[in-house]
Amino acid sequence: MTVILTTDRLVLRNWTEEDRSLFHEINSDPDVMEFFAFRRSRVEADSMLDTIRDAIATTGLGFYAVALKETDEPIGFCGLWKPDLEPFLPTGTIEVGWRLAKRHWGKGYATEAGAAALRHGFTQFNSPEIVSFAVADNHRSTAVMRRLGLDPQPDRDFDHPRVPDTHPHLKRHVLYAISRQQWMRTGG
Repeated sequence: MTVILTTDRLVLRNWTEEDRSLFHEINSDPDVMEFFAFRRSRVEADSMLDTIRDAIATTGLGFYAVALKETDEPIGFCGLWKPDLEPFLPTGTIEVGWRLAKRHWGKGYATEAGAAALRHGFTQFNSPEIVSFAVADNHRSTAVMRRLGLDPQPDRDFDHPRVPDTHPHLKRHVLYAISRQQWMRTGG
């Protein structure tokens, strides 16, 4: 197991075989996936986990498993990713994102893990800016973005090209961003 980051209560690490059930749970739970067009089957979740785990191992970037420090119980993921969303986001843009099992919502874990991921992005990957985006009505995620110090960028909002037309209420995405300079001014 490769530990990437630690916080007061959490460990952000690469995924293990034992984490597959939790990964499938968060990617198939209708409440967790309320603002996503697709729920993933176990096979699809396993494939996605393999892709993320390989990316973390080779590049250091990925949606890291988030586990409770005291027990190593996995509770979700948080991390950094380079989304392929040209022309909406230039190649090389780094995104911070998270997804937690519903039983772990409301405890500040997403904000705690997100702050560690931002620090990692700015200090280890020398990113000039980190973004996050979500469906416009996903107020839980945009609240985390604001707590992390990201600012709305309404001129950069976009209709997500991979959301099918059968889900028009999920197409519009709002984009939030923080520059390295902003992050450093807030004490990082």
